Amino acid sequence: MNDRMMRAVLFDRYGGPEVLYVGRIPRPEPAPGEVLVRVRAFSVNGGELAARAGRVRLLTGRTFPQRIGLDLTGEVAALGTGTTGFTVGDRVWGILGRSGFGSAAEYVTVRAERLGRVPDGLDLVDAAALPVATTAVTALRDKATLRSGERLLVRGAAGGVGNAAVQLGQAYGAEVTALARAENLDLVRALGARHAVDHRTVRPSQLGLFDVVLDTAGSDLRTFRHLLGPGGRMVTIAFDLTRPAASLGYIAGSALYGRRRVRFFSGNPGRALFDDLARQVTEGRLRPVVDTVFPLEETAAAHRALEAGGVRGKYVVRVD
Repeated sequence: MNDRMMRAVLFDRYGGPEVLYVGRIPRPEPAPGEVLVRVRAFSVNGGELAARAGRVRLLTGRTFPQRIGLDLTGEVAALGTGTTGFTVGDRVWGILGRSGFGSAAEYVTVRAERLGRVPDGLDLVDAAALPVATTAVTALRDKATLRSGERLLVRGAAGGVGNAAVQLGQAYGAEVTALARAENLDLVRALGARHAVDHRTVRPSQLGLFDVVLDTAGSDLRTFRHLLGPGGRMVTIAFDLTRPAASLGYIAGSALYGRRRVRFFSGNPGRALFDDLARQVTEGRLRPVVDTVFPLEETAAAHRALEAGGVRGKYVVRVD
């Protein structure tokens, strides 16, 4: 077998999960400042579903085949010229960020500053559920400046970012209210939610007021912004892809409300944020929550499962 080739998840047209397949493409070589990572696992993220379905084709274009995979865990296989901070064999995790997709493969090149070391003792497959937790850190610590004693509402609390936000909210000393499906209320309570609420049976207006609202869904932003008390802050990591212009327009227009506006950001974490994530894990403040592990050949099934809803943590794909 040609060791210059590798397996990767590809698609040749936009569509449902069935368009995904495992093909063979050239193995990349690390450029100066890059790290070649032997990928051991990655997770499935909502942004990939949208890209695969063609809902953001203005960004992804019409050149095929295209690739998927935003985050990863693995080992350093090689270093580009002048790359520092890592040695071959280091266990690492990272997010490709704005550089695009491609971690659903046996190897991927990543800028060194986009990687961090996985804590000792943490299995690399389990660890693949955690790189997106950097989004929760940024949202709560940096964007919302969540303080001890404040009331925090997490929407989508059983999902990948949401479950991390529940754990971190408790670690930061907040009183956490978690919105999730009825079958996931036990999970979010176990993760640290003081109040666990079935979002399908309780109206937002019944929830009371909050100091911080973290939204992971991107819909009904106006409704949830109205739950902010005096000095409240709302952060969303998504927008409504069925009505993108209206959703993004509302986010921009909410600046009129000053401090109580809706803050939106797209995660692009660096080394310092991954170091902080490792500390949270080592100190027992954060643990991975894995729903199901799929083999690489069943990546389409992992996409199908996430689209169906009801995930408990993360769907992780193992690369053997």
